[in-house]
Parts: sequence; structure tokens; C-alpha cells
Amino acid sequence: MSAPSIRPAPTARYLLLGAALFLATGGLLMIFSASSAQDFLAFSDSLYHVKRQAIFLVIGLVALLLCSRMSVRLVRSLGWWILGVSDALLIVVFVQGVASHGATRWIDLGVTTLQPSEFAKLGCVLVVAGIVAERSRHPGPLKDDLIKGAIAVGIPFVLVMVQPDMGTAVSIVVAVFFVVVLGGLPWRYIVGSVALTVATLPLLVFAKSYRASRFLSFLNPGGDPQGAGYQILQARLAFGSGGILGLGLGMSRQKYQYLPAAHTDFIFAIIGEELGLLGTAAVVVAFGVLCYAGIRIALSVKDVYGRLIAGGLTAMIVTQALINMGSVTGLMPVTGIPLPLVSYGGSSLVFTLGCIGLILAMTREAVPAAARVRPHVVEIEGSAGARSGERWGDGRPRLSGVDGGRPRVRGRA
Repeated sequence: MSAPSIRPAPTARYLLLGAALFLATGGLLMIFSASSAQDFLAFSDSLYHVKRQAIFLVIGLVALLLCSRMSVRLVRSLGWWILGVSDALLIVVFVQGVASHGATRWIDLGVTTLQPSEFAKLGCVLVVAGIVAERSRHPGPLKDDLIKGAIAVGIPFVLVMVQPDMGTAVSIVVAVFFVVVLGGLPWRYIVGSVALTVATLPLLVFAKSYRASRFLSFLNPGGDPQGAGYQILQARLAFGSGGILGLGLGMSRQKYQYLPAAHTDFIFAIIGEELGLLGTAAVVVAFGVLCYAGIRIALSVKDVYGRLIAGGLTAMIVTQALINMGSVTGLMPVTGIPLPLVSYGGSSLVFTLGCIGLILAMTREAVPAAARVRPHVVEIEGSAGARSGERWGDGRPRLSGVDGGRPRVRGRA
């Protein structure tokens, strides 16, 4: 006989999957509402964007299913490959990338576009988690591991910043930060990393004029209402018009060429206008549930590498959501980063659902092999003869019968 499989945090898995599906299907509905009018004028098809998103949703669900069946060993072996391929594609972006709104982030595949930075985020998390997990088993010079991790993260970080895409670059750093914190990095290094980031951030912001303009418009959007502050002001009008209950699904006025990127980066504002405070609160709660479930899963996973992957990917998704919602509501500068699972974008949707699948996969081998103890065969000696039985390694009896007397362990099954 074999010990029963132990599945940690089953409720957390259901919460994670439920939150992801709620956001993805709700996003599909809001993409239709935000883009239908413009699609009819531009393509004579009011379903143009929602049909494409629906196709990617199906592909993403397949990716989720496949990734959820992966073993921890397979995921770990793919880390450097994913990072290497994504770095190569990030270089290709500069050669034949597609430019939009002043940034070159996509590769045209004909039927759709691919955003390599999405997969660079995953590669960084997988590689750094592997380095930290290996160190937990075979500690070596910390300096060597720090250098290896800095190279693995530094290359895609620089390539993404040059695109430019500071929002994605920040989400990479935050995800990697959570990985090393979960891995037990000494606090002096953690404090030093935070201090270095805080000191470097202003330099990155003011290194480019458009970033400086966005930051200044964040402080005073009314100072340039037709320029850098335009999107923030239009988003505020959307939220203000929606109130508590909203104008009603499909009744947004800002989507009629007033609010740029209504179905992508600023879809959260359309949700606020049409569904009101209750609609935006539902989105925030859904991401909160996703965060809670991901953390629960990470804490329940016994395998170090699995715990780091679950925690890092959860942090990456939630950080991107916070950056988007903070930008749209005016709580932080506009970064041009989409709302995960909700905004229109095939690469982002498939990638995020795949990451949800990987988080779920980490629970499949959560209990180390050493914990799956085979039962002892116990021979019971008594006056009426001996009967055999079993006892698990944790002391729980598995007896075919008890006739009294003193048990004697005969061996292992």
C-alpha cells in the first residue's frame, strides 16, 4: 500500500482559479463594451477586438491546463531556456519591432503580435528561484549567486527599459525581490536593495523627457490638460461620471474617442464609468483574492523551488495590477502597463493564465518524497495467534484486526 497523496491548500487553488476566470471573463465583457463603437467605425465589425480576445482566452485556458500539469523538475529545467529565448526576442524587437505610442515592444507575427517582455518576466522569476533554491541545498559564496542573479535579471531589465517600458521593468524587479525575500536573503541585503532602488528610481524617471513629463503631470495633471495630463483627467471624468452604481453596461461616454486606450491600459476607468464604485471594487477584491490564494499556496508548498515560484509569480501579477490601477486612478504616474487578465492583449492574457497554471502546478509536488512514508507492517502477538496489520510512519493504525497483545514491527512493506 502507499500513503495517500497530500494536497495542500485545496481551497486556495479553487480561489486562485476562480478569481482568474472571473477577471478574464469579466474583462472579455468590458473589452466588448469599450471597443465595440470604435471597432464598428474602424473595421465595420463591432466584435473585432472581443473576438480576437476570446480566441486568446481559449488559448490561455489551454496554456493554464498544460502548465498546471507540469512537474516542478520540468519547470525548473525550462528557466534558462525561457530567459534566453526571451532575451533574444527582446533584441529582435529593436530590429523589426512594431512601434506604438512612442514605444517599440512587439513583434509582428502576421495574425497577431508578440510581446517578449512578458516572457522575460517569467524567465527572470524561474531563473532566480532556481538560484535561490539551489543555494538552500548547497550554500556557496553569496557573492557568486548575487552576480549570477544580477546578470540574469540585468540583461532583460536593460532591454525592456530601452523599449521603453518602465512599468514592466519595475514588475520584473518586484517579482524577483519577492523571490529572494521568500528565499531567506539576509536583511542587510534586502534593506540595501530597497535603498538602492529608491535612490535609482528618480534617475530613471528624469533620464527621459517623456517620463519626467508623465511624473510632473501626475503631480499636476491640470498643468497640461491637452498633453501629458489628458489621460489622467479623462479617466477622472470617467470615474466621476460612474459614481457608485455606474451609468450602466455599455453606456460609457469616455470611450467615444475621449479616453485613449479605453480597451487596453485604461479599461479600469471604463469599468468605473459603467459599473461604478461597485464594479471597480469587484475587480480590486478579485485581485485581492488572487493575491491571498497565491500567498496561501506559496506558504503551503514544502518544496523550496515551488514556494519561490508560486510567491514570485503571484507578486508579479498583483504588482502589475496595482501599477495599472494606480496609474488609471491618478495615484501614480501613467506607465502604459495593462491590467492583467482584463485589458485587451493576447500575449498578456495567455502569459498570465499560463502563470496561474504554473502556480497551481507547484502544489502537485508540494510534499517532499521523504514525507510520503510507506507503512510499517506490524505483527500482533496475542493469545489467539498473530494477525497482521499496518501502521503509517506518523503512528496512525492501519490494522486488519486487533487481538490484543504487544505489537512487534517486522519490517517495511
